[in-house]
Amino acid sequence: MSRILGSTVGRVVLGFLVLVAVATAVTLTVRAYPTASEGPAATSDAGRVEAVSGSDLKRVVLTAQAAGRIGIKTGQIQPAQIGAKQQLAIPYAAVLYDANGGAWTYTNPEPLVFVRQRLNIDTIQGNLAGLSDGPPAGTTVVIVGATELYGTEVGVGGDE
Repeated sequence: MSRILGSTVGRVVLGFLVLVAVATAVTLTVRAYPTASEGPAATSDAGRVEAVSGSDLKRVVLTAQAAGRIGIKTGQIQPAQIGAKQQLAIPYAAVLYDANGGAWTYTNPEPLVFVRQRLNIDTIQGNLAGLSDGPPAGTTVVIVGATELYGTEVGVGGDE
C-alpha cells in the first residue's frame, strides 16, 4: 500500500479521490444546511475565508455553530517512534492530498480558525504519518472535518 501511495500516479489518483470526496461532502453539507434565504435552519453566518498575508493560502474562520455542524475534531503533531526512527508524526487522518499528490493538513492555531499547511511525509505506519517537514510538535491539526474546510477554502459547493 505504501509503495502505491509513494508513487506519483498513486498520489495523483488519491488526490483526485480526495477532491471528489470533498465535493460530495460539501454538496451534502450545503444541501443539509440551507442558507437563510432558503429557510430558518441557518440563522447566522457560517464563517468567512480570509487571505493569509504573504501567502497564496487562506484562513478559514468558522462560527461555533458551523464547526459543530461539520463535527470538527482535532489531534496533535507529536514525536513518535516510526519503525527504527524517532520523528514528528501526525495522525494520518489529518493528511489531505491535493490533485498533484502534495500532502497538506489543516492547523488550528486558535479557536475556530483553520489554516492549511503543506507537509512532507517520510513514511506511513498504521494511523501515523512520519514527517520530514511540517508544523512543529504540539501543533493542533484537524482529523475530522478537513475535507469540508478545504471545500470552504476553495469555494466548492458555493452559491449555485
